[in-house]
Amino acid sequence: MIELASVIILGIIAQWVAWRFKIPAILPLLLIGLLVGPISTLLSEDGSKWIEPIWNGSKGLFPGESLFYFVSLSISIILFEGGLTLKLKEIRNVSSVISKLITLGSLITFFGAGIAVHYIYHTSWQISFLFSALIIVTGPTVITPILRNVPLKRDVSAILKWEGILIDPIGALVAVLVFEFISVEEGHTFTKTALLEFGKIVLFGSTFGFTFAHALTIAIKKKLIPHYLLNVFSLATVLGVFVLSDAFAHESGLLAVVVMGMVVGNIGLPNIKELLYFKESLSILLISILFILLSANINISDLLAIYNWKTLLLFAAVVFLVRPIGVFLSTTSSTLKTNEKLFISWVGPRGIVAAGIASLFGLKLVDLGVDGAELITPLVFMIVLGTVLLNATTARLVAKILKVFLLKSDGVLIVGAGEFSRIIAKYLDQNNRHVVLVDANLENIKKAQDLGLEAINEDVFSEELDNNIELNDIGYVMALTSNSNVNKNCIQKFENHFGEFGSFRLITPEEKNDPKNNPKEGLFSHTDDFVKLAEIVRKNPNIHEIEIASNAHYNKLIEQVQNNDNIVPLFLRLSNGDIKIIPASGTETKIDKGFKLVYLGEVLNPV
Repeated sequence: MIELASVIILGIIAQWVAWRFKIPAILPLLLIGLLVGPISTLLSEDGSKWIEPIWNGSKGLFPGESLFYFVSLSISIILFEGGLTLKLKEIRNVSSVISKLITLGSLITFFGAGIAVHYIYHTSWQISFLFSALIIVTGPTVITPILRNVPLKRDVSAILKWEGILIDPIGALVAVLVFEFISVEEGHTFTKTALLEFGKIVLFGSTFGFTFAHALTIAIKKKLIPHYLLNVFSLATVLGVFVLSDAFAHESGLLAVVVMGMVVGNIGLPNIKELLYFKESLSILLISILFILLSANINISDLLAIYNWKTLLLFAAVVFLVRPIGVFLSTTSSTLKTNEKLFISWVGPRGIVAAGIASLFGLKLVDLGVDGAELITPLVFMIVLGTVLLNATTARLVAKILKVFLLKSDGVLIVGAGEFSRIIAKYLDQNNRHVVLVDANLENIKKAQDLGLEAINEDVFSEELDNNIELNDIGYVMALTSNSNVNKNCIQKFENHFGEFGSFRLITPEEKNDPKNNPKEGLFSHTDDFVKLAEIVRKNPNIHEIEIASNAHYNKLIEQVQNNDNIVPLFLRLSNGDIKIIPASGTETKIDKGFKLVYLGEVLNPV
């Protein structure tokens, strides 16, 4: 009981440490697991581990093969949750670079790392290629914390993010197929039997995943499942699909749950967000437990077996040779610059799928007596720990040296996606500003997306926005909702995180009647509230520009606008194309040649 409670407590502490210091959670989890596992044998009086995952006759958490079953079921839930986040509409828009990275790049990693470990450690080709299949994956669980902590140019950030998401199921599938090659013939050469097993894995995995995904969504949409049972029923379905598929074709369960997650995530399920939150929380708990258990299960003899110069050479080959070759060959015809390719080559940490499946397959192959199988788990853990440690500690410095670090955050976050907000966002987007609208109203979000705008359906006070790496280049916040309290709270919440260069909001009805106390963060006319702006949009939803000749001319234009209830000044457009918020007092603005006044409503008369 104490050991099991300790694993959970230590896992959550590790997650908190990772959040506090902005590092991938895998790093503290692995270190804790190694400390309470193999390293603790050097500290305890009787030479036993502080936490023993497998029962050894006197101590341990899981008897027999129970640990294998727990690992398998946990990974199935984690992979299902990963599949839920994979949106096909976003995949269609990704560049050819990402497509090549997950195909050509994966092949290069598979063959390059396999050849490297074969000649460095003299392992069999089967074991060598199982190792290389396991380290194909990078994984969002390790990439995302790094990207959150290191603001990058959008194209570089997008490539790393999508590579991590898309390559997870690919790496898992390749590892399963290679394992099947080995286990079918117990280490002997490829035969028709192994090929048949391949076909069964793909057939049953994809069929069960696709079929049960549709069955689950139909049951949810027809409200055959009560709301309070929705999450746990979905969990039971995932576990059931994994076990059922595995019964028909050994090791096909992993593919089944990935396919199931992808189908459910893209089928338009109304409860998808609630399901995602539940699965994400469960995945965090399982990842915390898994990493500690799996690293604790490594023996000190396994660590000593790779404690030599060969391990360092293999790590260097994977990180400094195989990864860069894969990236550069995958980006030959792209618009990426050399410095951007170098940074993508540098960042390739491995994650939960690599470590989890390595432990599962490594232990199974050791039981089968496959020669060299004892090296699989420690070598993969070495790659996972080494790449996470290397990237987490150096990514920011390398990004600055290679000049891919985001120096200018001029993106705009608009809170509220009503008609007025959409008009403003479309204008800014057409003038080469990165604009993101956020609104809890799904209908508003759909209208914004129909205009080609980037929009997020989210509660503005959700932590999801703070952790969204797509918002790394946001430097301005504009709160344009109809609720004055929401606008005020948004400024307080976002001014330090997203409002580096300015946080602005619509004034309240009370402030409208008291111009002397107009807030510094007031927007546009500084005297018109949401109701007035909505009325102008209803009458004339058009944005115009008029060139400004001088400060005197600007003051006359502002005076004309203030006397016309059908016009609202929005921005100043500078001669270099930059767009600025109009200050509360027109006299504070120095007008230079080429400046334009941007306004909404009727066409201004020349003055």
